[in-house]
Amino acid sequence: MAAANYHRSEDQFLCSICLDVFNDPVTTSCGHNFCKNCITEHWNTSDQYLCPICKKVFNTRPELHVNTFISEMVGQFRDKAQQEASSSSSELQESKPGEVLCDVCTGTKQKALKSCLDCLVSYCETHLEPHLTASRLKRHQLIDPVENLEDRMCTKHDKPLELFCKTDQTCVCMLCSVLDHQTHKFVPLKEEYEEKKAKLEETETEIQQMIQKRRLEIQEIKHSVDLSKDDADREMAEGVRVFTALKESVERGQAEFIDTIEKKLKTTEKQAQAFIKELEQEICELMKRSTEVQQLSHSEDHLHLIQRVPSVTVTPVFGGRIVRGLNPCQPLYERTLKKAVAQLEETLSEEMKKLVQTELKRVQQYAVDVTLDPDTAHPHLILSKGGRQVRNGDVKKNVPNNPRRFSSCACVLGKQSFSSGRFYFEVQVKGKTGWDLGVAREFSKRKGDISLSPQKGFWTIWLRNGNEYEALDDSSVRLSLKCRPEKVGVFVDYGEGLVSFYDVGAAALIYSFTDCSFRMKLFPYFYPGLDDDDNSAPLIICPVRVK
Repeated sequence: MAAANYHRSEDQFLCSICLDVFNDPVTTSCGHNFCKNCITEHWNTSDQYLCPICKKVFNTRPELHVNTFISEMVGQFRDKAQQEASSSSSELQESKPGEVLCDVCTGTKQKALKSCLDCLVSYCETHLEPHLTASRLKRHQLIDPVENLEDRMCTKHDKPLELFCKTDQTCVCMLCSVLDHQTHKFVPLKEEYEEKKAKLEETETEIQQMIQKRRLEIQEIKHSVDLSKDDADREMAEGVRVFTALKESVERGQAEFIDTIEKKLKTTEKQAQAFIKELEQEICELMKRSTEVQQLSHSEDHLHLIQRVPSVTVTPVFGGRIVRGLNPCQPLYERTLKKAVAQLEETLSEEMKKLVQTELKRVQQYAVDVTLDPDTAHPHLILSKGGRQVRNGDVKKNVPNNPRRFSSCACVLGKQSFSSGRFYFEVQVKGKTGWDLGVAREFSKRKGDISLSPQKGFWTIWLRNGNEYEALDDSSVRLSLKCRPEKVGVFVDYGEGLVSFYDVGAAALIYSFTDCSFRMKLFPYFYPGLDDDDNSAPLIICPVRVK
């Protein structure tokens, strides 16, 4: 193929039909040159025998012979062009994988610069020159190079696909719009292209946003795993500390118990040795008296025996002495054991309190902002302006009876919903004799009588009659609390299926629902109790303050 600097010479050897260098050039009687095959095919498809350039009509089909002079010149030109192209090939832009190639190049295929929709041919920089200079070719429609140009032509009318039929959602040519789609709506292909491109850009933006969202979710999950690992390490360390303290307390109690027993045993042994020595002395004294008694009993002197009998009378000076203080181990063991158990219970209580305090501080880190949802509130309830207080009122308000509103039970839900992760909030219950607190499933029952249980989508605890606390599990659990809570904390771990309630002031765990199956969104749940003089104080959602 000729190099770019041979454009002018090449123009003299281009067939005006195929726009390529002559192949078997022939000359008509009017003096114009064509490739033999090109002019033959042209006349085979035409009704008249005319010159494609000057339009001269021949009455009979001319007999064609190869112009040897031009053929030799074309051969020399080809050889010279190939040599020049070979020597300057490094300066040409060669094609790369995936690029459209020139359809005209006969040697090494070069990268196409443009594609012609009229010729259905892709041209490199060299072969595109006629379309840029020849007046009859300038009218052709050039586009960026594409493969399979035939696909851009109407298969029925052999015309370029220039319009888009909105009705049939297909590309059509000008004849299609007139003949086959007369009543349809059309737009230029470029306009539809711009619209589709804009939609694709929107789609791409949405996809990128979705990708970014999922990447953020991955980061959140990884962060959650890291937090869980930190929590697990912290809880493990705290548990090891508690049990180590318990072990040390038990070992200390055991050592004190053994030491006490050993000391008491030594004291008892000393006492026993003293008793034995005293008894041995008494035995010696008794043996002396026994000898005197025997001597007197063998005496035949009446007066002497009667006078000596009072002096040898035995006095019981040691009666009951052996039992005194020699068997103290059993009551000492009981007293020491009771003392050790009491100390162990005290240590266990203190360590468990510290453990709960640590756990409470941990869950308080998941505090969320909760406000009451007026669209769910029973008509008797009175909500504060900021949506953080609720109490029962005497007058039933005229409010829309939407599906989300409680109709019989004077309850209300929080606005915020949670379907993953962990969350915590605190509610002041000071001065109240009755209340319910917890969480409720999104589609739990709102109308008519409501049964509070996990099976019905409620995880709650309540207070009745000022001192009766219960956890409303699958079967109610009576709760024994050391003191009345003034502020209750509610913690939910959605993934673990856990709902826990804390006495915030005492830093004590009230109750935990475990192995819960939530399956849908959860909402904070509040019931301020009946409206009476002893229970007029509102439930108040409080800001969480980590101590």
